[in-house]
Amino acid sequence: MWYAILAEDVPDSLSKRLAARPAHLERLQALTEAGRLLLAGPMPAIDSPDPGPAGFAGSLIIAEFDSLAAAEAWAAADPYVAAGVYAQVRVRPFKKTLP
Repeated sequence: MWYAILAEDVPDSLSKRLAARPAHLERLQALTEAGRLLLAGPMPAIDSPDPGPAGFAGSLIIAEFDSLAAAEAWAAADPYVAAGVYAQVRVRPFKKTLP
């Protein structure tokens, strides 16, 4: 089943994000290679595709896991969590309808 992982950043998270980004992307690449990643990306803190020093407000990942517990465990082990980038992470079941 698909699960949406919605994470909110702590204030001024940009430097922490940049430091942990390679490890974060490595995990997303593993999901991609396994055919389990629907989409992933950061949410700019301002209305711009390149927010510059304003940084990001959070991230959205939609990926396939065997269960809600598995998705929650995967999200809890994210390098952004360990680095203190995320203030809060929520995981919810997701049903893809379109396209």
